[in-house]
Amino acid sequence: SLVNRVVSHLVQAIRGKDSFFSSIERYSAGSYYERVKISEPNEFDIMLVMPVPRIQLDESDDTGAYYYVSFKRSPKERGWLKFLEEDGKLSAFKMLDALREIIKQEVKNIKDVEVTVARKKAGSPAITLQIKNPPSEISMDIILTLEAQHSWPHSTQSGLKIEQWLGKKVRRELRLESLYLVAKQNKREKVLRGNTWRLSFSHIEKRMINNHGNSKTCCESNGPKCCRKGCLKLLKYLLEQLKMKYPKELEKFCSYHVKTAFLHSCVTWPNDSDWHLGHLDDCFQQCLRFFVDSLQKSQLTHFFIPQYNLFSLEDKAKHHFLSRKISHELNNGFPVFHE
Repeated sequence: SLVNRVVSHLVQAIRGKDSFFSSIERYSAGSYYERVKISEPNEFDIMLVMPVPRIQLDESDDTGAYYYVSFKRSPKERGWLKFLEEDGKLSAFKMLDALREIIKQEVKNIKDVEVTVARKKAGSPAITLQIKNPPSEISMDIILTLEAQHSWPHSTQSGLKIEQWLGKKVRRELRLESLYLVAKQNKREKVLRGNTWRLSFSHIEKRMINNHGNSKTCCESNGPKCCRKGCLKLLKYLLEQLKMKYPKELEKFCSYHVKTAFLHSCVTWPNDSDWHLGHLDDCFQQCLRFFVDSLQKSQLTHFFIPQYNLFSLEDKAKHHFLSRKISHELNNGFPVFHE
């Protein structure tokens, strides 16, 4: 409720402060809203989604995930023009900066709650807020997101291989959903200009995780229950615990890595009977072995963009470090869960 109060206040203020941002909408993503948060709900991802008129996408590298955004024709809403570079590209950096300024001013006006804006993290697509909530603190990432009525780019053509798991019809429906782009710096650019956008599928992931059954009644009130969400929670929790133990060695890893491995596991074992509620232990270990295998090969394919490897080959040593730590946990009854 605290987070909702802060977000509602900010969304209203942002819409009122700058007519350009008047169409911004809140979308809640991440593990808390997918009901797969395992420890204290102290981290929240809030996407501020902004509809964008007809755009053109140009790939900024060979991952198929990062794009330059420009307009097909001059937008009716003149406010967009102040965020364009000389070459007509929409600057993620400029938009994020404008939003950050409004939020920095506005948090001072939130009554009864102490909210501060964290320092910028280089290349991060998020504006991070800290909310004092004694005895602890809540961290909230605000992510600026463009919503385009645009067909999914060619790089996604052979991704989302869910035909055996959720069915062809569901795949077709999901691919008709809007395209989301988040303001994310592409580190591979020769000159970092801050004008790249990365495809985001948070809205699709949330739908798949919340409607995860091969039979349409899986985990519904009177339907059979499965352990898929339990597995995802444990995967995230294990990585969280190991990151706390080895912060320096594992800083490159994030929950999106295990979430991707989990989605691939759902495709590898598509039937609800593969995820029987009483088999949580086996299913969790099966998912983990898939992840360890990916780490050993330094190859984790993006679920929606098959040409994009989420593991950078220059981090091989780090992949092997994590694979050794997870194997140790697997073979010794997960001591880290009892520490």
